[in-house]
Amino acid sequence: MKRLISASILVLAACASAPAAEAPAQAWNTLTGERPIVIAHRGASGLYPEHTMMAYKAAIAQGADFIEPDLVMTSDGVLIARHDLYLSATTDIADHPEFADRKVARQTPFGEQEDWWADDFTFPEIQNLKARQQFEGRSMEYNDTLDLVTFDEVMDLVLAEAEKGNIVGLHVEAKWPSHYASIGKGLADPILDAMKAKGLKEAGIPVYIQCFEPPFLAEVAEKSDLPLIQNMVGAPYASMMGLEYDLDAMTTDGVGADVSYVLGKHGQPTDFVARAHDAGLLVHVYTVRDDRPDAPFTDSRDELKALFDAGVDGIWADFPATAVEVRGK
Repeated sequence: MKRLISASILVLAACASAPAAEAPAQAWNTLTGERPIVIAHRGASGLYPEHTMMAYKAAIAQGADFIEPDLVMTSDGVLIARHDLYLSATTDIADHPEFADRKVARQTPFGEQEDWWADDFTFPEIQNLKARQQFEGRSMEYNDTLDLVTFDEVMDLVLAEAEKGNIVGLHVEAKWPSHYASIGKGLADPILDAMKAKGLKEAGIPVYIQCFEPPFLAEVAEKSDLPLIQNMVGAPYASMMGLEYDLDAMTTDGVGADVSYVLGKHGQPTDFVARAHDAGLLVHVYTVRDDRPDAPFTDSRDELKALFDAGVDGIWADFPATAVEVRGK
């Protein structure tokens, strides 16, 4: 049986930064009727290297309702914000000769990959690295100048905002929890314990926990009442990996769906949102990028409008200012 979505999530996300008096609010065809949330994908990652304090602060300044820290864990148990377990794409580790012999091959769901892996390094070693923008065509101005950040630092940032009266939520993704479980280091307890220690609930910080791996979400469900989002691999990868999703069988509070589930190849809405809502599920959609709109769109604003019109409950965006603008504050 699905758990009720936390009312605080919905109210705080809907009301953060809202003007005191406006014209009648727009009617939304979301699951709850509340306006959809804007989730800053790895921070304002279209402008700054992802998962850096500069990217998170920019996203908050641009009006994002939630910022998204993807979490991996170092060998000494420190949670850091990185999208990938491997480090070469988003850091300067290849330029550190002292780590040259730490590059090793691992088997991943997408085949063997040789790289430097976060869980092979202690946090003091990670502190020697700087972040980099991984996507061509984006500004490289801040490469090698920004630190990698811990989950504690991300939580401190939203707590500081809350003290100023600005409630910004956390949309937390656990990365590769099955790998950590296989080496005797689960992610659920460290993540939940870290949030409890910081007092996020007491401070009124809305939190979602998201993951692609159902066993991890099931473990979190046993240990907390936080709303959970089951991420869904998009086509064609789902077919390649033999994955099938049954919305009626989902036990989470919502799904994190690739845009291709919600909009067809001509940009028309599918029946996915309606089916998810009928099953009582929120629909959060990934990822809209100003510089890489999904076909057939040539302007991310048109893609965002189509998604909002389709009734999605939230959108991950690399350029959150654009999503906030299209949605309307």
